[in-house]
Amino acid sequence: MKPRALMAVAVVGGVALAWAAWAVGRGDDASPGATSPGATSPGATSPGATSPGARATLSVAEALGGADTAGYARATEPRSFRFPEDHGPHPDYRTEWWYVTGHLETEEGRRFGVQLTVFRSALAPEAPAAGTPPGDAPAGSAPEADARPSAWTTRQAWMAHLAVTDVEAGRFHGFERFERGAVGLAGARVEPFRVWVGDWEMRGPSEDRVLPARAAGGFPPGDASASIFPLSLSAREGEVALELDLSPAKPLVLQGEEGLSRKGPAPGNASYYYSFTRLQARGDVTTPAGRFPVTGTAWLDREWSTSSLPAGVVGWDWFALQMDDGRDLMLNVLRQADGAPSPHSGGVMVSADGTPERVSAETWNVEVLDRWTSPVDGAAYPSAWRVRVPAHGLDVRVRPLLPHQELDVTFRYWEGAVEVTGRDGNGPVTGRGYVELTGYAGSGRPRG
Repeated sequence: MKPRALMAVAVVGGVALAWAAWAVGRGDDASPGATSPGATSPGATSPGATSPGARATLSVAEALGGADTAGYARATEPRSFRFPEDHGPHPDYRTEWWYVTGHLETEEGRRFGVQLTVFRSALAPEAPAAGTPPGDAPAGSAPEADARPSAWTTRQAWMAHLAVTDVEAGRFHGFERFERGAVGLAGARVEPFRVWVGDWEMRGPSEDRVLPARAAGGFPPGDASASIFPLSLSAREGEVALELDLSPAKPLVLQGEEGLSRKGPAPGNASYYYSFTRLQARGDVTTPAGRFPVTGTAWLDREWSTSSLPAGVVGWDWFALQMDDGRDLMLNVLRQADGAPSPHSGGVMVSADGTPERVSAETWNVEVLDRWTSPVDGAAYPSAWRVRVPAHGLDVRVRPLLPHQELDVTFRYWEGAVEVTGRDGNGPVTGRGYVELTGYAGSGRPRG
């Protein structure tokens, strides 16, 4: 199980649970403004931005330790993936996300990093009333007639993060939203594909393409991309916005063991996880400096699970690197309390032609070279790395495009655009990527 699903449990299950559980239990037409809803939290910590302060009070271990999994589906063994159904929601599992990061550039060479993420977290394993709320039906199925006492009732909490790194301006902009999965405020559907929190959304092809294909017998077997691409991203908060179209440059990759990504030794301590590790991106990025037409590459992760962190794991360092020679590398470093990587850390190397090869924790090494101190509370994050994968002759340095890419949101973490330089057996290697770091905020000391 990749760490981001765990973060979704921590953030949505640990913090938003209070308002969302209240919504599940009420039978009246409560106003969404009374719960959380739609409120956007600024999370930028770049120079000149206003930080809301150190609000996070949960550690990863506190939020995920001993979580009640009774009644939820578990990821226990490899399964056959079904598309387009598996692009949609899996509400029988406790948590799920749709996660896009990317590197974009104008014709003049101005560079941007972008992130748009939507998290779903189930608040109860059963629907709150006899009817099934819209969006709560299993993937690919139609919801039942609505028999809930109130249209506001839901068992799903939704959260989204939007971030833009403007390298030339030296600015990082980050935002957060919460919504309940009711009355169209947030949700996910299979056809036409859409996942959204308010007006932040990821949207697939229109009905004009999807419905005729379905009527004619569906999309080609094994074609996981036909029903979701081109994928359009749209999100705006104040002077910051994304409008992007994404198309696959490589086929889908099943992570872990045929899509089962194990997190620890216990049965069910795993997730179902797939990725599109290289997407072509085109569109516009808007910042306080203006609106910029851009092109570039992106990475899409999809994961759903119920399990929590195993004992002794305090956080994770996640790397998604796209080399200019066409290779893509994902490494998931699960950090134990003593700073050593868990043996359940893992990764994958995807060749230029899209062929994936698993890389287990004992076959690579990540060394921290530098650190950055958060202005929020003095937490120290790793800020440069040496990454070695000897089986592929890879030895590279990974450095942030800006050091200050911390999202100061409900659950603070660092996620930012990085550049890659180094060598392999064939000569120089360059590239770009994204790194995510959790479990550091609030510690005020190195923990990597």
